[in-house]
Amino acid sequence: MQNTVKTAISFTGKGLHSGKPATATVLPAQAGFGIWFKRTDVQLGDRMIPARWDAVNRSPLCTKLENGSGLQVSTVEHLMAALAGCGVHNALIEIDGPEVPILDGSAAPFVRGIMEQGVQMQAAPVMAFEVLKEVTVRDGDAVATIAPSDTLRIDFEIDFTDAAIGHQQKSLVMNNGSFARELCDSRTFCRQADVDNMQANGLALGGKAGENAVVFDGSEVLSPGGLRHTDEPVRHKMLDALGDLALAGAPLLGHYTGIRAGHSLTNTLLRALFATPGAVRLVECNGAMASRLPGHGLVWDEIPAVA
Repeated sequence: MQNTVKTAISFTGKGLHSGKPATATVLPAQAGFGIWFKRTDVQLGDRMIPARWDAVNRSPLCTKLENGSGLQVSTVEHLMAALAGCGVHNALIEIDGPEVPILDGSAAPFVRGIMEQGVQMQAAPVMAFEVLKEVTVRDGDAVATIAPSDTLRIDFEIDFTDAAIGHQQKSLVMNNGSFARELCDSRTFCRQADVDNMQANGLALGGKAGENAVVFDGSEVLSPGGLRHTDEPVRHKMLDALGDLALAGAPLLGHYTGIRAGHSLTNTLLRALFATPGAVRLVECNGAMASRLPGHGLVWDEIPAVA
């Protein structure tokens, strides 16, 4: 069955790139509503922004949504991953700024906030997109593929010259609480040279090593406290992928593989999937199918206590 949150849940912090303070409040919504953002700091015009693949204004550094009037909300990927990973299908997110707060740089604070208040089952069957044909997109040496599968599986591979990151690869099936247990506490990461370049160009103004990001410099981890996982970077890339795939508009039953992929390429993949005749269909999930969706089987004690 479809799920929403039981009550309003608020998250307050600053945007990673803008550095501006914002509060995002996740509110219950009726069955079939989907996930929408509402800019409460804007008084005129269309304030509603759909959390959907065709509303993405593609960017390499974050996932940015934009409605038909040009109103935007950015860095939605961690919150979207948390909603998907907790099995929330319907919610209205009111936000009083242009960027979702980064919090600790992971999805764990969102997951813990959602699960503390609880998820409410609704009297409507959950719908899912079943992938029927393999679709692949490329950008240089970056590749993203979605293939048929009876559950959502994410495989990811990264390869950085920085010795502290290097080559990392991981594969997970996204049910039975695996997102919360294995991925949700992994933080966004970057190299010190990238930080310097972004800040020189007016980005990453809210970033701070150890507080909301992991920063690497060659063989060194500059963030105080070090890593939460030895392979935290690839885990975070998988977290991002789940958040970006959640913009399909319904849970996906498919096998996603990302090699050096990022936000923009994953969105390109979704666009290609929905543009390919016969590649995907919307199905009503029976009990067995629903048990294989992200969020099913999530147990509170498995959520990392970092948030």
